[in-house]
Amino acid sequence: MFGRKPKNQKKKEKIDIVFNILVIFFAILNLFPLYWLFTSSLKNSSDVVKMPPDWWPKTFTFSNYVDVFNNQPALKWAYNSIVVSLVSTVALIFVSCLAAYAFSKLKFKGKNIIFIIFISSLMVPKEVMIVPLFRLIQDLGMVNTLSGMIWPNVATAFGVFLLKGFFDTIPDSLRESAKIDGASELTVFFKIMLPMVKPGIGALFILNFVNVWNDYLWQLVVGQSESSKTLMVGIATLMQELNPNFAYKMAGATVAAIPMLVIFIFFQRYFTAGISIGAVKE
Repeated sequence: MFGRKPKNQKKKEKIDIVFNILVIFFAILNLFPLYWLFTSSLKNSSDVVKMPPDWWPKTFTFSNYVDVFNNQPALKWAYNSIVVSLVSTVALIFVSCLAAYAFSKLKFKGKNIIFIIFISSLMVPKEVMIVPLFRLIQDLGMVNTLSGMIWPNVATAFGVFLLKGFFDTIPDSLRESAKIDGASELTVFFKIMLPMVKPGIGALFILNFVNVWNDYLWQLVVGQSESSKTLMVGIATLMQELNPNFAYKMAGATVAAIPMLVIFIFFQRYFTAGISIGAVKE
């Protein structure tokens, strides 16, 4: 009869409603820490640890943010973090694109063996290499410098592993046609191949930027002076006070989280496209 839905369709709609409710629930659950962080930064310190808690600030105060920038070199910390994260990520993308293109499209002796050895380095935790890596940076005179934080983050195989999958999806016929037309290898790389892996580059940019931004341990080891501290290290020093102002700390943590949210919002389109395309093999 007209107007009546089949039983299978009704059942499917009920299942969809249940799944949508679960997705909304888990989305709220994941967003709650950010909500609590931001609202706590607008409270007085005593209100942050109040039990039962105030889910919404009774009185709003921005003095915590003012104190972070007035009493601490937060702008210097933020500048250091942005420089370290941005330069590391741009350098990693450039190096990884070249290496991934070579492993994917060029033919040379021992390519597969070299790639396996290269990728196997991902199984070694960075913490294992902290001491020898610090000795190397110390011998190069890069302790307490941003360069000492930047270059070790460029020497990683993750970007090559990620981007090689994108280059593999590009038909070899495109490169061969360009070579027949007289294009050089660099022309093929920069004008044909590189534009086609933009989603992968966007995904790598977000993943590596966030990883370097949150790389507290290495930044703590190398940046020992006040002028070389990054935002993560600087904010962590606020957590070590004997008489902590919890709202003050929440404000500092919010300042450290905002750039990550901005980066993800701007590159979300490339990130989602990169993850979906990179998951497909032809």
